[in-house]
Amino acid sequence: MESIKKLSEEKESPTARLDRHVNTASASFSFGLSPIALGLALTDWSLHLAAAPGRRLELASLALENSLDLSRKLSCTVANTVEDLVESVAGESEHGYGFNNTVMENGIKQSWQLGMDMAQDWWRQAAQVRGVSSHHQHLNTFLVGQVFSMLEPANWPLSHPEVLRTAIQSGGQSFAQGGQTFLRDVGKKLGFTSQQEVSEYKVAVNIAVTPGTVVFRNHLVELIRYLPQTEKVAHNPVFIVPSWIMKYYILDLSPHNSMVRFLVAQGYTVYILSWANPEESDRELGMNDYLQLGIFDVLKELGRITNKAPVNIVGYCLGGTLLAIAVAALSRSMKVTGFEQMSPVKSMTLLAAQTDFSEPGQMGVLIDDSQVQLIEDLMADTGYLSGAQMAGSFQFLNSRDLVWNKRLNQYLLGVRESGTDMMAWNADVTRLPARMHGEYLNQFFLQNALADGDYLVEGQPVSLLDIRVPVFVVGTVRDTVSPWPSVYKIHRLTRTEVTFLLVSGGHNAGIVSEPGHPNRSYQIHTQPAEESVHSPTDWQASAEKREGSWWPAWDNWLAAYSGPMEAPPPILPGPPAPGEYVFKRYG
Repeated sequence: MESIKKLSEEKESPTARLDRHVNTASASFSFGLSPIALGLALTDWSLHLAAAPGRRLELASLALENSLDLSRKLSCTVANTVEDLVESVAGESEHGYGFNNTVMENGIKQSWQLGMDMAQDWWRQAAQVRGVSSHHQHLNTFLVGQVFSMLEPANWPLSHPEVLRTAIQSGGQSFAQGGQTFLRDVGKKLGFTSQQEVSEYKVAVNIAVTPGTVVFRNHLVELIRYLPQTEKVAHNPVFIVPSWIMKYYILDLSPHNSMVRFLVAQGYTVYILSWANPEESDRELGMNDYLQLGIFDVLKELGRITNKAPVNIVGYCLGGTLLAIAVAALSRSMKVTGFEQMSPVKSMTLLAAQTDFSEPGQMGVLIDDSQVQLIEDLMADTGYLSGAQMAGSFQFLNSRDLVWNKRLNQYLLGVRESGTDMMAWNADVTRLPARMHGEYLNQFFLQNALADGDYLVEGQPVSLLDIRVPVFVVGTVRDTVSPWPSVYKIHRLTRTEVTFLLVSGGHNAGIVSEPGHPNRSYQIHTQPAEESVHSPTDWQASAEKREGSWWPAWDNWLAAYSGPMEAPPPILPGPPAPGEYVFKRYG
């Protein structure tokens, strides 16, 4: 592999190396986004707007209308605030002064919010100019939203009543504590202090603790089999493939919310992959390596261990995308190498996993040719995309929750976030090999090769139409990584029975939705292979709605494909779970 790296370096000319360094250096001034992509979006919009005098008149008229409307509403807000203040002063309530402060705070907040809402609405309208590409419209609208999120009064100390009140009540201690947190975080970024957060959650101590053993290992994965917890187990095992973007134990968090523990308690024999955290020497690992080492080799091993018992496979996020490719390849008439030794697939479950990337939601904002070129240039020197770089992209997509709310609590209110098991998992970042990540972005996001039938496995195109096993698909309502309407598109790509379930929550919290979790609900509907496909909107309007966790509904579906109950298989020798790969931590 080292020779491959040297060969690729020798092929890069000095001028190409110069271009690459200039490209990556310029991105440091544009929050990690390609300045070329940003410039193209702005130029596309401004040139089309310049050639549309009628549209400019419409926007000018809208600005005037909004200004007059804002003036009227501000006058009403001020009048109501003054009236409330007068009434409170005239009253004899012992809490009068507190009420006065509250009235003033609410008045200021309402006035500011009115102006912000109207200004943001105008800019959304301004982004809609005929002739501008949909991607550039999306990018411009998204960036405007980021600017307005930054300008919200809640993000600044002098315009946030709670910040001022807390500072006065604490005698300035909230600012002092927030300042210490800020300096500590800056020190981490500059390398002056340790990047490791002190957390009460530790792998193999109180998270990722479901008992099991590592029964197989290759360069890329460890295969964990969990110990049985019931007198009898289903004949057909469950094989889980998590995404390699993060560590596997999102599905084995604390004992009370571990999906793995739930499945084992229902009588399933559960296997799960723990992906290796790639190093610089793994730069040439590609998507087909992940398919071969992570899926096909493991199915061969399962065939040996289980005497080729049919397996129910489960894929989460990118792991689900890879599984769909594998099942499609195994289903075609020309079988892949080693097919005869593999356990056959009985059913497939996809958790928040896309197979059609034509409408990737907010992720599409960050993906175009210029951005992909920038990412490839960033990976050229290191051989991987670092966990910190990937985390920065997700923070950019979810700036309100991951940046501004966090900034308010930690730096302005002086409140240090209390850790959770999911926060500990989220901080345990992984790397992505350069070749794999480049192929992933190009073939899925830019070319949509899988949905179009152009994705190659062993030199042959695979088609999801070849999948014949029943499929259970889960989408989450607030998913910005795999938007549920995009996940839903699998209905149009397959000719098999599809049970689609839409659960409340986001990409992670919607999946980790154990029984007893409050405020959870879901919708579910099974579509036979011959049934016509409904639009996502029609599906959501008609699908049955249920309260509570979706895990028991999945368990009922899974049981139908799991065979008879029998004595548990013998315990296999091997290192104890969670294995070794999960402890490899890199920034």
